[in-house]
Amino acid sequence: MVTSNTGKTRKRQYNAPAHTKRKMLSSHLSDELSQKYGRKAVRVCAGDTVVVKRGQESIRGIEGKVIEVFTKTGRVTIDGITVKQADGTQVAFPVHASNLVITKLNLEDPLREEIIMNKEATE
Repeated sequence: MVTSNTGKTRKRQYNAPAHTKRKMLSSHLSDELSQKYGRKAVRVCAGDTVVVKRGQESIRGIEGKVIEVFTKTGRVTIDGITVKQADGTQVAFPVHASNLVITKLNLEDPLREEIIMNKEATE
């Protein structure tokens, strides 16, 4: 059953099981990668190189490697994107996966390349 109620939608996203939340961690592929692999989006993994396309103006357009992926919140930390805390220390700034475009894939895992090449594979 599908609802248009925003509160119910947010609640379902927040309370979703882990296998569903991991699907929410997908980002669009760049035009070159999209043509190469024949798909629009793929799950973000640590080691991928991404560009921030949406969000705060201070981080928009920054390209960097994904350091860590947080499945629970749907956000990722990117090398070079930090925020200054009140005590002056710099900490990684999490960015939502939907605001990114993947420009280079981390294909160290042979299983991941196999999954990406298979169009029917659901991530």
